[in-house]
Amino acid sequence: MDLRFTPEEVAFRDEVRAFLRANLPPELATKVRQGLRLTRDDMARWHAILHARGWLASHWPHEWGGPGWGPVQRFIFENECALAGAPRIVPFGVNMLGPVLIRYGTEAQKRHWLPRILDGSDWWCQGYSEPGAGSDLASLQTTAAREGDHYIVNGQKTWTTLGHYANRMFCLVRTDRQAKPQEGISFLLLDLDSPGVEVRPILTLDGEHEVNEVFLSNVRVPLDRLVGAENQGWTIAKYLLTYERTNIAGVGLSLAALQRLKVIARAVHKGGRPLIEDPLFAARLARVEIDLDNLQTTQLRVLAAVAGGGAPGPESSLLKILGTQIRQEIQSLMRRAVGVYALPWIDEALTLEGADQAVGPPGAASAATQYFNLRKLSIFGGSNEIQKNIIAKAVLGL
Repeated sequence: MDLRFTPEEVAFRDEVRAFLRANLPPELATKVRQGLRLTRDDMARWHAILHARGWLASHWPHEWGGPGWGPVQRFIFENECALAGAPRIVPFGVNMLGPVLIRYGTEAQKRHWLPRILDGSDWWCQGYSEPGAGSDLASLQTTAAREGDHYIVNGQKTWTTLGHYANRMFCLVRTDRQAKPQEGISFLLLDLDSPGVEVRPILTLDGEHEVNEVFLSNVRVPLDRLVGAENQGWTIAKYLLTYERTNIAGVGLSLAALQRLKVIARAVHKGGRPLIEDPLFAARLARVEIDLDNLQTTQLRVLAAVAGGGAPGPESSLLKILGTQIRQEIQSLMRRAVGVYALPWIDEALTLEGADQAVGPPGAASAATQYFNLRKLSIFGGSNEIQKNIIAKAVLGL
C-alpha cells in the first residue's frame, strides 16, 4: 500500500491541527505533556469538546454519530491529538462498547445507549477480569441466573479501570455452567448503582487509584440488558478485545513521548555533552525509534484491512505486543534521562499547581510514576505471552 498521505489527507491533517490549536485547553495539554494527574472532570471536558465537534467516536459510522472517517483519517487524528498533548479518550464506552453495540446490539439498544455514550450521560467500565480469570478469561466464575424478567448476578470483577468514576459496567457472566467454558458466557450491561454492587479501590505500584475490584451480590439486571444472544458472550468478547488491543498499542502516544524524550536528552548533559550524543543512550534511542516507525506502518496496514467495517484480526495482537514494549522502553529511557529527578515521587508534584514548584526537566516529577504505571501494559488486554500464542495459532498455524 502507498503510505504517503494524499493532498486530501494532508488537508485533513491541517484541519485537525487547527482545531487542536483553537480548542485544546492549554492547562490540559500541560498536564498530559508533564504526566500529571488528570481528574474525572479533565477527561469529561475533552470528551465534551470532541463530541461538540462530532469527532469523538472517530471509528463509528455516520449514522450512529461518528464522523464516518476512513482508517487513514483516524490514524492522522489520533496521532495529531497525541502530539498536541490532548487527553486520551476514555476508551470503554466509545472505543469498546460502542462497536459491540453497533455490531451485536438490538435497534433499541443502539438508539438508547449510543447517544448516551457520546453525550457523556454514561461513564462505562469493563467487567472482564476476575481474581482467577485474567488472560484465561474463559475460566470466569461470575454467574447470571434467570429469575422472571431479570438476571441475578453474583461474583467479583477486578482490575476495573476507572470503575470509581463509572455509573455503568459491561461485563461477562456465566449463564450456562454445564456448557464448555467458552460456550456458556453472556455479555450484560449493568448499573453500578444497583443494590448489591460494591466498588473497592486498588492502589497500584505507582501509588495511584486507577483500578478497582467490584463485588456483585444478587444484583438484578433486566433481560433487555443482554447484548447479543445468551451464551454468545465469548464471540462478543473476542470482537471487543481486538479493539482494546489495537488501542493499547498507543502509536500516537509513543510518538509524543519520543518527541519529549529527545527534547530532554538534548537538554541534559553527561560528561560535558548532551545525553543524546552518548553512544549507548543514542543506540537505544535509535532502536526504539526504528521499532516505532515499523509499528506505524503495521498499524496503517491493519487499519486499511478493516476499512470495510470488519474488526482487526490477529494483527491486533502484534500491535499490542510491540506497542506496549515500545511505550515501556521510551519511559525507561525517560527515567534514565532525568536521572536523580526520577527518584520516588512527591505526591504534590503530580498536580498542576505542584508542577510549578517541581525541579528538573519538565515531566521529571512524573517519570517514576509513569515508568511503574506502564509496567501493567504487558498484561492489560491479555498478557503479551497470550498474544504470542494467538499469533502462533492464527498466523503461523502452529
